[in-house]
Amino acid sequence: VLLAAAVCTKAGKAIVSRQFVEMTRTRIEGLLAAFPKLMNTGKQHTFVETESVRYVYQPMEKLYMVLITTKNSNILEDLETLRLFSRVIPEYCRALEENEISEHCFDLIFAFDEIVALGYRENVNLAQIRTFTEMDSHEEKVFRAVRETQEREAKAEMRRKAKELQQARRDAERHGKKAPGFGGFGSSAVSGGVTAMITETIIETEKPKVAPAPARPSGPSKALKLGAKGKEVDNFVDKLKSEGENIMTSVGKRSAEAAKVLAPPVNMESVHMKIEEKISLTCGRDGGLQNMELHGMIMLHISDEKFARIRLHVENEDKRGVQLQTHPNVDKKLFTTESQIGLKNPEKSFPINSDVGVLKWRLQTTEESFIPLTINCWPSESGNSCDVNIEYELQEESLELNDVIITIPLPSGVGAPVIGEIDGEYRHDSRRSLLEWCLPVIDAKNKTGSLEFSIAGQPNDFFPVQVSFISKKNYCNIQVTKVTQVEGNSPVRFSTETTFLVDKYEIL
Repeated sequence: VLLAAAVCTKAGKAIVSRQFVEMTRTRIEGLLAAFPKLMNTGKQHTFVETESVRYVYQPMEKLYMVLITTKNSNILEDLETLRLFSRVIPEYCRALEENEISEHCFDLIFAFDEIVALGYRENVNLAQIRTFTEMDSHEEKVFRAVRETQEREAKAEMRRKAKELQQARRDAERHGKKAPGFGGFGSSAVSGGVTAMITETIIETEKPKVAPAPARPSGPSKALKLGAKGKEVDNFVDKLKSEGENIMTSVGKRSAEAAKVLAPPVNMESVHMKIEEKISLTCGRDGGLQNMELHGMIMLHISDEKFARIRLHVENEDKRGVQLQTHPNVDKKLFTTESQIGLKNPEKSFPINSDVGVLKWRLQTTEESFIPLTINCWPSESGNSCDVNIEYELQEESLELNDVIITIPLPSGVGAPVIGEIDGEYRHDSRRSLLEWCLPVIDAKNKTGSLEFSIAGQPNDFFPVQVSFISKKNYCNIQVTKVTQVEGNSPVRFSTETTFLVDKYEIL
């Protein structure tokens, strides 16, 4: 009997766990926590037994897929089930990482339930699991279509009735008679008001678009008009400023710049590559890099079958000791000897109209010289307040960082900070007690800058400082320089989209 299926870290921390028999949370957490201690690295088998249970597991990069079974369970069937579980996970998760699996945990649990029911394996394959979890129902589509038709007919009937009542009211007013009563009300004023109210409601539901308000002769309106930055909006902004809210007018510009940086190139060729890197970095406030981890990937997208059999010529000028890993279907020998990415079987083609990860790399270090952007925060107490000096310096001068936001926490309930000197702009968020230092570009021409401010508080109140940015240049100098066809070695036009993003960047 299969007791549970779980995805856990190498330390035994459960990310997703599905129990198929009655088990308490403490028991499953205890079993998974004990699992890494039981593994013997010297042996090649992928199962471990204790007095009560058997663990059958498969490593997946930094994680493990673990099945917990009884000792009298058929291990051959369990291994087959484990392989199916391991194939299900990449169906829902683009990367085998903790945050990606946590994000798709419910999708994985639903898929796990299709594989095993009450501890016993169901006779299903991957395609059937995909179909079952989609829950595509013809009856549901028919029911929705019928309901939409009924709603449309009811709205049409409401409009027709409202028009009839309006017409009857107008005719009665024209002939000087009492308007016909509605719903038992005899008064023409009441019935007219009700009819008009119903008509207005129907018209509002029918036309959700915002229509311009008709001009009123009674004088200028003081309502706040959406989409128009008039005196009312300026007064509103001035009022916020007087209450201590610092409004930065270029927020829209920053988001527009971010959209431009992240937007795909206009001339997207039939062979297109996305080169994406994410950095996770933690520094100490007194200096010293606690941990820096960088993950990168080249995603290939082919939209024309003519260019499905190609090779990518990669130029790797990295000197920091990056660990490279190719896709299992890529010829590793070709990549090692000639720095070319091609399929093991040259007769086969790359998939069409889908993003395929062909090469990924990883850099983990505690070397301080590798920090791309250093942040130095100096809070010093002066009487009842604290003077804070914070500066940045771009160490990696080949980078160009866009839309940089350095977020400094502030003590709550002490008002707005008094800004002394600043390079760039700032925004004070009083609700979240944050000061955001905003810099549109940091590059070799603008590699250093500083901010000085004063506010009531203690030095510990201004940490952790967090940084976010985006860049069109990658940190590790790995680029695709040329694309050629397998047959004839003729060059192929291609386009490249490079993005360098922050996953976590903290000064503790």
